Formats: sequence, structure tokens, C-alpha cells
Amino acid sequence: MERTRRSLWPLLAAAIWVLVAAGCGGAPAPGSDGAAGEGGLRTIRFSEVIRSIFYAPHYVALAKGFFREEGLQVDMVTAQGSDKGAAALLAGTADISLVGPETSVYVLNQGGGKRLKVFYQLTGTDGSFLVGRVPADSFRWEDLNGKTIVSWRPGSSPQMVLSHVLNRKGAGGAKVVTNVAPQAMVGAYEGGRGDFVQVYEPLATMLEQSGKGFIVASLGRAAGAFPETAYEATEEFIRNHPDVIQKWCNAVYKATRWMESRSPQEVAEVVAGYFEGTPKEAIAKSIERYQKQNTWPANPVLSREQFDILQNILVEAGTIKADQKVRYEDVVETAFAERVSRGSP
Repeated sequence: MERTRRSLWPLLAAAIWVLVAAGCGGAPAPGSDGAAGEGGLRTIRFSEVIRSIFYAPHYVALAKGFFREEGLQVDMVTAQGSDKGAAALLAGTADISLVGPETSVYVLNQGGGKRLKVFYQLTGTDGSFLVGRVPADSFRWEDLNGKTIVSWRPGSSPQMVLSHVLNRKGAGGAKVVTNVAPQAMVGAYEGGRGDFVQVYEPLATMLEQSGKGFIVASLGRAAGAFPETAYEATEEFIRNHPDVIQKWCNAVYKATRWMESRSPQEVAEVVAGYFEGTPKEAIAKSIERYQKQNTWPANPVLSREQFDILQNILVEAGTIKADQKVRYEDVVETAFAERVSRGSP
């Protein structure tokens, strides 16, 4: 199985600092200068890591108008990677990003004038599924030895979770392909590359419904609790705009609570506009799968225990050394999520 190299992050960081330099001297950020958007709303530039039903509460908050109720207009782009979402924050081209919390650890270890801080944990486990070319009736993890899995870039959350699970399940002999761009993974698999592909919903369900693959395992169930994705901003933005951060948390928390009392079909109706071309039955099935594995935590605070799990997996994956673990307080801001979880934003 291909292993992540310790030299990986400096290469990613180099790309980040290029973007930082490019962002210097540019136009002021709408979210940082108080500029009003449509209808007097405050425009916040937001970068999501990928488009996935894994992040359904965010799309519910948009579609139900919960951000607008808080006075926020969300200008959303899809980064196609946590490294790119982190780079946007550092370059000043995004105010808030939904990324893997490992990016905050990487950036702090790299040094420099900016820090990224997690302020709201959106998901509490991995959201990817292993899709294979044969039904799951007889699937065993150890059968993956010698097989090829199309996975995510080295150092990303899904790739590290997969590596962790394979090692724990006695499948360390699997070959993991990590050089396919996220938007090209399904096409590569459909074109014959790999025996399995690691994808998020709704792609997993769509592959299954099209007869081109079979969901054989949930990485979330296999890995257990893991802080896969969270909202982050620079320490400076959080310090200068606590009202924006609190309003953001209020909107997402309201959406998460709204989903708790709604059926997958009702949620699918609300978020369908963000998944054009995806059948609503596939969206509903995806939401049902995520609900069954308790994907969206009732408490959105990234706890010390969850953060320890994250850093241990980073060490295991080789993206940081044991002596590069960082202090919880240096990359996590809990006050805003704590307020909404107490019901007192």
C-alpha cells in the first residue's frame, strides 16, 4: 500500500504560500470590511472542500434561509480539496472554509504569520464509502490485500482514514491510488481503473443505482469517531469579526436541528437544488445512510478527545511527526459552538 511521505506537507504549503503572496495587496474582503451585499446582507466568501451530501446541514441552512435570517449572504465556491480551501483562507480570498481540521495543524507547523482555527465541527465521522465491482455479500476487509483502491490525495482526511482502517483490518497489502483529482475519481473507476473507489454521497449511491458499482463498506462505520470536516477561519478574522462567526454557527446549528425531525425525503426536497442532475431518490438514500451513522453531531464543539484522535492518525499516516503535535488551544476556538450547543447564541 502506498504510504504518505513526511515531505508531503511542505509541498502543499509551498502552493499555499504562493497563493498567499498572490492575495496580498488585493481588494478588501467583503466579509472583513463590512461591505453590504444583496438586501443589506453581509457578504461572506465561503469555500467548501467538495460538493457532497455529507455536508447537508450547510445546504439546508442556505436553502431554508437560515444564513439570511442571521444577516449573512453566502458567496460559495467549491475548492476540490482541503489544501485549496486552507490556501484560500491564507491568501485572503475566502473568509470561511469548510475543510479538514488537519489543515490547521499543518499550517501551524509550517509557521508564518497566520493561523487557521476550527470554530465549528460539522461532521463527526468519515463520510466516504468503498464501492466495488461485485456485491458486498461476501466482503471482508482482508480481501482487499492485492486489490487497487482509487482514493484521495495523500494527507487528506479520507486517504488517512482509509489507510488507518486498512491497517487495523489486516488489509495493509491493498494498493491505494492517490494521484487522481477528486472530480476525476468516478470517471477513472468507470473507465476500468482500480477494483474499488472511495467516494462520498451522492456518488456512492449513484454508482450503485446505475449498476456500475456496489457499496461494500462505510469508512465512517469502520473508523468510528473522527473529526473529518469543520468550519475554519483565520485567527485574525475570528478575532475581528466574532459577530459573523457566531451568526454562522447559529445558522448551521439551526439547520442541523431542523434535519433531526425531518425524513430523508423532506431533506432531499430542500437540498436538491445544490445537486442538479442527481435524482431526489438518490439524495434521500444518501441522507438516510448518513443519518444512520450519526454523521452530524449534536454538539458541534471539536473536543480535545476528537482532536487527539485526529493528531494520532496524522502521526500514523506520517504527515506529522510525534513531536509536531500542536496544542488544542492553538488551532481550536470553542466559544461560538459552545454557545449554540447551550442554546444561548
